[in-house]
Amino acid sequence: MAVLVDRDTRLCVSGITGREGTFHSLNNRNYGTQVVSGVTPGKGGQDVEGIPVFDTFHRAVEETGANTAMIFVPPRFAADSILEAEDAGIELIVAITEGIPAHDELRVYNHLARNPSVRLVGPNCPGILSPGKANVGIIPASFFKEGNVGVVSRSGTLTYQIGNELAQSGFGNSSIVGIGGDPVPGSSFIDIIELFEADPETELIVLSGEIGGDAEERAADHIAEHVSKPVVAYIAGFTAPPGKTMGHAGAIVSGSAGTAQAKAEALEAKGVRVGRNPTQVAEIAIEVLGARV
Repeated sequence: MAVLVDRDTRLCVSGITGREGTFHSLNNRNYGTQVVSGVTPGKGGQDVEGIPVFDTFHRAVEETGANTAMIFVPPRFAADSILEAEDAGIELIVAITEGIPAHDELRVYNHLARNPSVRLVGPNCPGILSPGKANVGIIPASFFKEGNVGVVSRSGTLTYQIGNELAQSGFGNSSIVGIGGDPVPGSSFIDIIELFEADPETELIVLSGEIGGDAEERAADHIAEHVSKPVVAYIAGFTAPPGKTMGHAGAIVSGSAGTAQAKAEALEAKGVRVGRNPTQVAEIAIEVLGARV
């Protein structure tokens, strides 16, 4: 099994006719994902190497049965594209676009909160990969292999490194979910951890966080109360200069709150082992999995 995306995923890409949208749509299709349609207003009736393009999500869903959307449009159009996908009945929306204004993100978040059947992953995220099944986003699938480790991360690049080190050591992933690093994410660590906890294929969960906010601390409380599977964590930013804003828009540190040290201590207090670099995270995960075997 896997979480969120699998062989039944039928993907529609908003912005498929743009350079990045085309490149990653075809890359996802080449991996085996069912990329059934795209949306670009004014270009309905065209196609991208055999993938039909429609003017609206409503038409794309009616014609192709799309059940997942990927958003690749410029920031000023992204919020409306997400809301159009939701209105068309799509239940999983993956927003790759970065630089969406925070007030637009908040508008989307509050609107989608009234429709619990819809899940938004992102924005400003690398997407979702279920190795051997489907890739929705920009994750380099060749770094990963099928297995039993679920990964949820605010960072894309660090996720790739952790997954690659696991693969090189003979372990693989059930799914990799990048939730993005913006101030108003559509899905939280807790949301995805709940999915991994319920997934019989996932035996261990890796949480990759970073400085800023309190999402990791809240995840620590949830893990202690509701998660039976082992969890290993990494927090990026141990060497971040004090008082300096770095990385994602959500990486804002206020006083001692939101620092890598504070987050690591909160997780460790709840029984979650925290690696100080991606290599150490992979080593801990391999140790835990080996002990379970």
